[in-house]
Amino acid sequence: MLKTIKPELLADNAFKMIGKDWMLISACTKKYDEEGKIITGRPNTMTASWGGIGVLWNKNVATIYLRPTRYTKEIIDSTDSFSLSVLPQKYKTALDYCGSHSGRDEDKFQKTKLEVDYMNGTPWIKQARIVIFCNKLYAQEFDPNCFADERICNQNYRKNDFHTMYIGEITKVMVESRDIK
Repeated sequence: MLKTIKPELLADNAFKMIGKDWMLISACTKKYDEEGKIITGRPNTMTASWGGIGVLWNKNVATIYLRPTRYTKEIIDSTDSFSLSVLPQKYKTALDYCGSHSGRDEDKFQKTKLEVDYMNGTPWIKQARIVIFCNKLYAQEFDPNCFADERICNQNYRKNDFHTMYIGEITKVMVESRDIK
């Protein structure tokens, strides 16, 4: 069972949580009803092993990076929120699948049997042991002229497919009760 905690109480090591365990970035397309009100559309998720958690502009933030070819990028560009879900190790196959298949072409939730739920219109993964909800604050594509070490640029962007960096204010954190210290 997940319990809401303050972001400052998140006990997991961010380097392990993001870089080794991986996370699922989830967002949802928006649809509009006849009156112009936003209604929830189709959710999508993708695996990520790059990101960060910290403080910026006096706010608790999470940073994610998306390549231009990712369907999730299209969705996050058109919405204001996203979630980050960290799953237990037993879901590594599902994480592999979500990182190598596009939600543009299929319903990854159906294929992986991952269950989606919503918090104020933002999708999240029910099997997660940690969920971080974010409101988008900032987005900017990496500029090849700004790399201090051009080897990083050459090694990671041979196709000039530069990531867009998204900074989201952490609005809510939920963790499994056993993960609370």
